[in-house]
Amino acid sequence: MKQKTYSARPADLKPRWLLVDAQGQTLGRLAANVARLLRGKHKPDFTPHLNTGDHVIVVNASGLRVTGKKVETKIYTRYTGYPGGLRKTAYGDLARRYPTAPFRHAVRGMLQHGTLGTEQLKRLKIYAGAAHPHQSQQPVPIAFGAKGEIKELGR
Repeated sequence: MKQKTYSARPADLKPRWLLVDAQGQTLGRLAANVARLLRGKHKPDFTPHLNTGDHVIVVNASGLRVTGKKVETKIYTRYTGYPGGLRKTAYGDLARRYPTAPFRHAVRGMLQHGTLGTEQLKRLKIYAGAAHPHQSQQPVPIAFGAKGEIKELGR
């Protein structure tokens, strides 16, 4: 008898709400861990073609740090679509003007680039300060260990 591969059904999926405090954490390391939560790879019923991830609330995004001289040297580029429309912005300027933008950009780059990645990114809520309007969802505060393991703080 052959063993069947388990594939989750959309009706079986029950996403949780998780709360992550970004104060003092490194941008890329936190973005990789949050992308893993959004994708659902931390769950035993992970299915690559379904949105099996959780909702993630990130607070204190303005307190993220970057290593080295990235504040001055890291450049974000975008193109307006018009001739000569290449726009470049340094990390420091972008973080000052839009404190949540660098983190959203980093997480987006770590998700799939298609409709599934867009669905997963919609489950990410980022706030520059400590306040968020999702208390009614009863989010579980979590932290990440040295190797990315999830530690639930609310239990």
